Amino acid sequence: MALAGVAGLAANVFPFRDARAAPDPVLESGPGTHGPLPVPLVLDNGSFQARAGWACPGPAPGPEPRLQFRAVCARGRGGARGGAGPQVGNALGSLEPLRWMLRSPFDRNVPVNLELQELLLDYSFQHLGVSSQGCVDHPIVLTEAVCNPLYSRQMMSELLFECYRIPKVAYGIDSLFSFYHNRLKNTISSGLIISSGYQCTHILPVLEGRLDAKNCKRINLGGSQAAGYLQRLLQLKYPGHLAAITLSRMEEILHEHSYIAEDYVEELQKWRCPDYYESNVHKMQLPFSSKLLGSTLTSEERQERRQQQLRRLQELNARRREERLQLDQERLDRLLYVQELLEDGQMDQFHKALIELNMDSPEELQSYIQKLSLAVEQAKQKILQAEVNLEVDVVDSKPETPDLEHLEPSLEDVENINDFEPLFSEETPEVEKPVTTVQPVFNLAAYHQLFVGTERIRAPEIIFQPSLIGDEQAGIAETLQYILDRYPKDLQEMLVQNVFLTGGNMMYPGMKARIEKELLEMRPFQSAFQVQLASNPVLDAWYGARDWALDHLDDSEVWITRKEYEEKGGEYFKEHCASNIYVPIRLPKQAARCSEPQAPSKGSAAGASGASEQV
Repeated sequence: MALAGVAGLAANVFPFRDARAAPDPVLESGPGTHGPLPVPLVLDNGSFQARAGWACPGPAPGPEPRLQFRAVCARGRGGARGGAGPQVGNALGSLEPLRWMLRSPFDRNVPVNLELQELLLDYSFQHLGVSSQGCVDHPIVLTEAVCNPLYSRQMMSELLFECYRIPKVAYGIDSLFSFYHNRLKNTISSGLIISSGYQCTHILPVLEGRLDAKNCKRINLGGSQAAGYLQRLLQLKYPGHLAAITLSRMEEILHEHSYIAEDYVEELQKWRCPDYYESNVHKMQLPFSSKLLGSTLTSEERQERRQQQLRRLQELNARRREERLQLDQERLDRLLYVQELLEDGQMDQFHKALIELNMDSPEELQSYIQKLSLAVEQAKQKILQAEVNLEVDVVDSKPETPDLEHLEPSLEDVENINDFEPLFSEETPEVEKPVTTVQPVFNLAAYHQLFVGTERIRAPEIIFQPSLIGDEQAGIAETLQYILDRYPKDLQEMLVQNVFLTGGNMMYPGMKARIEKELLEMRPFQSAFQVQLASNPVLDAWYGARDWALDHLDDSEVWITRKEYEEKGGEYFKEHCASNIYVPIRLPKQAARCSEPQAPSKGSAAGASGASEQV
C-alpha cells in the first residue's frame, strides 16, 4: 500500500488505474521439485487472495510465491465465453462486469463451499505445473482461520486426501506463520498478535511460542466492510456517479490514498480548515469523454454533420429502392414466363407453375402482372427522380459568382445619389459595439472528479470504532484491553513487549502510531511496551509457512499422513507452534436400554462407580 502523502498530479488529481489482472501462465515446476524427495507445496488460503508456491530447500529459497490470485470464481452461462468452464482468479480479468456472478468458497474467513474450494486448488496445481499423474504427490502446508471449526477442517482433509491423494498435510494459522517468520531464529517468544484481513480482525495472545486459544478474540470487520462503507459515503456524496463508484475503485482508494488518524477527533478538526482541506484532499479523476458534448461543435460543423447524415439517408434509401426494384423485376419475369407457357399452349406446365405461385386462375395471374409492372415502372421513375435531385443539390451547393457588368452603376444613378447627399448629416454616427456575452465554460473533467477528504480516514476508522457503520462490536482498543485484563500483571508486561501487527488491513500509514497511542492510554504510567509491524504484512504468512515447512520437513509429529487419515478420520489433527489447538467434539453418551433389568454383579458395580467418579 503506497503512502498517502505521495505527491500526486496537478492540484492533487489522481486518475483511477482500474488495474486489470493478467491471466496466469502455466508455470513449469522448479528444479528443486524433481529431487529424490517431493518438495512441499505451500498454500496461503486467504479469503481475499490466495498465494501458492514451492518450499524449495537450499541456501536461497524462492523470493516470493509463484502464484497470487483473487480467491473468487465465476461460473459462465451456456453460451458465455464460447462455452468455457468456470473462470478462477486472474483469469477473470476485471471483476466489475462479473460482480454479480462472483462466488467465494468462504463464509467470513472459513471455507464452507468445498466445490468452489476445489476449483481454487485445481487452478493452483495446474498453474504451478504439478506433473504427477492422477494425484498431487507433494506434501501440502495449508493456512486456515483462527479456531477453525472442526467440520471445515474435516471436509478440507477429505478433499485433499480423497480427491488429490496427497501424501501428507499440515495446517497452520496465517498470522502465526507471519509471527514465526518475523521472530529471531531459534527463539521461543511470547507476544500479542493483531491480525486484520479482508473479512475479520483477530487478536491472538501467544505464550511461550504456543497460541492461547481460550483468550483469542475476533472482530467481524476488515477491508471488505471498509470498502463497502467508503462506497456508500461517496455514492451519497455524488449521486450522479453511482455506476462509476465501484468496489474495485474503493479498494484502490483504500490501498493507496487512505490512512489511520492518530487522534480521530483532532484530525477531523484539522479537515475543517479550508487551507488544510485544499492541500490534503485527493481528487480522484473518473474516466470521461469530451466527444459527448454537442456544445463543442460550431454551427458550420453542425450544418456539415446534418448534410452528411442527409446524404447517408439518401444513399440508403436509393440502395433499398434498387434492391426492391430488383426483387420485383425478378418476380415479374417469373410471372411473364408463366404467361408465355399459357400462350404457347403448355397447359400442364402452366397449371404446375400456378400451383407453385399459389394462384387459382389465369385472370389472377394477369392481375398480378399488371400490378407488378406498375410497381416496377414507378420504382424506376423514383430512382431517376432521386438521381436528378441529387445532381441539383450538388449544383446548388456551388458558390454563385455575381455578374460584375450589372453591378456597375450608370451615370444617372450617380447623379440621383448626389441629389440626396444634403439630406444626410456630415457627421457619421458612432457604430454600436457588439456586447460580448461571456458564457460560463463547463469543466467536464472537474465534474467527473471525486473529492476524497475526510473519507480517507473515516473508512479505515471502523476497525477502531465499529459504531460508525452501526455495528455493535468492540473496536481493537477495547478488545485489546479486555484480553490483557484476563491475565495477571506479569503476563501483561510480557505480552505488551511484543505487539505484532500483520495482515493486509494493517498496512495503512499511521497504523503503528495509532496502536502505540491506544496502548499508552490503557497501560499504567511509565510502563514499557513495543509495537512491531511485519516486514511484509501481506506475504509474510506465506514466507512463514515456507520457513516452517523447511524446518519441519522430516518431523513426523506435525504432519498428518494419508495412513493416519484413513485410520483416524478427517477430524484427526496434529498441533505445532503455528497451529490451532485441537478441541475434540464431545457428544453426550446415551444410556443403554435393556429389555430386562438384571442385578449387577460386584465387578460391574465397581466398574460403574469408578466410571462415574472418572466422569
